[in-house]
Amino acid sequence: MADVYGTAKPRKRRGRRGLIVLLVLLVLLAAGLVVADRFAASYAEQTIGDRVSEQLTRQQAHANEPDVSVEGVPFLTQVVKGNYQEIKILLDNFSAPAGNNQTIKMAQLDIRAKDVDAPLDTLRSGTGEITAGTVTGTGAITYADLAGLIGQDGLTVSEKDGKLVGAAPVQALGQTFNVSGTATLEVKDGVVQVRFADVTAAGLPDIPLVRNLVDNYVKQLSYNLDVPALPLNLKVQKVEPRPEGLVVTAGANNVPLNSGGL
Repeated sequence: MADVYGTAKPRKRRGRRGLIVLLVLLVLLAAGLVVADRFAASYAEQTIGDRVSEQLTRQQAHANEPDVSVEGVPFLTQVVKGNYQEIKILLDNFSAPAGNNQTIKMAQLDIRAKDVDAPLDTLRSGTGEITAGTVTGTGAITYADLAGLIGQDGLTVSEKDGKLVGAAPVQALGQTFNVSGTATLEVKDGVVQVRFADVTAAGLPDIPLVRNLVDNYVKQLSYNLDVPALPLNLKVQKVEPRPEGLVVTAGANNVPLNSGGL
């Protein structure tokens, strides 16, 4: 009986060792998959960033190196499915020509491409379409820059109660009056039309001569903000005054990333 009891213990040890080895192998395999997944995602992000930089150069636009991230995990699963949840592209210090020797600047242009369809066969062969279901981009123009684009001396613009308001000094009857008014904003064919109305000034005489002077000044404040070409075929859809600046939102649908887009 002593011999029987003596042979049972080594079997338990061998079983435990086998389980430990299996767990270690699984951990190593999981770690390897995580590393491979992150490496593949980083390569894709770098490639997309390079393409965006090339497009900015073609459009005579400038920005810091694109910060690209492929959202959703795991990345390799998205590759196999041929569909990517979201690709985020951040362009810091974006600037681009807006015509008339003017430049539009944004501290950051935030671009999101969602529901990107990229079949594995297309990636392998290099033929076929890679498309993003929707692409949106948002960026803010500071009010100081906006006033500079309008180009009227002494003009300041800001946001108040969700509206764009402007104020400027006007000379009339040998005096200086501070006039202020609210602007209407409208987007037509990618151009933002800025028009001021309801201009008032404390102490300003309500006589035809002065009123004509103010009306003529208001007409000079009318401005068409020609937003420059944006990456990924983005077109301006709306503008919204916010405390941080005039926020421009652009969008596009069914964007071909491997031809017209990137």
